[in-house]
Amino acid sequence: MTKEKSKSLNGDKTSYNRKILNGSIIATIVAGIPFLFYIYEYVPDTKTWVTWFGVYDSNYYESANVGVWVLMMKLVPLLLSLIWFFTCKHWWYHVLIIPIAMFSIQTIGAFSDTIIFIDELHIIWLLPFMALVIPSVYLIRAKMFNKINYADKTMEELEAEFMIKPKGIWNNVKQYF
Repeated sequence: MTKEKSKSLNGDKTSYNRKILNGSIIATIVAGIPFLFYIYEYVPDTKTWVTWFGVYDSNYYESANVGVWVLMMKLVPLLLSLIWFFTCKHWWYHVLIIPIAMFSIQTIGAFSDTIIFIDELHIIWLLPFMALVIPSVYLIRAKMFNKINYADKTMEELEAEFMIKPKGIWNNVKQYF
């Protein structure tokens, strides 16, 4: 076997091992997120909760336990949506920005003392995101089906053609900003 061929095989093996490691880390995080949700059970049912991180004063909820429970109800779906967004390999993954924006707005609203009714009229804040994302995804879809009519490519080949593949999470984040 030549040196070039052995380097190629070692490079493929390293790439494969890195994918397995990254996949294992992501799977462990996803599997551990339900434990993060139940963290509220360890929070005392008092108005003020003193921890070594700092002091949490639950003004609106009048119980630190309820405040952390509401926060986890918003934060857990946000984390799962973010993981899905950064690991999705389909052409339609930009649509996931809409639930990410929704859960982000809800998380911010859970901390606000001025909001009387939580999770009401958040659709108004989502309309700008929806106005940008939905037409963009529709145009990508239309372009794909237009190419299907003029080419002998399968749907998987077209998805691969339209897929943007930045290297690493930071480059994936920079791609959108």
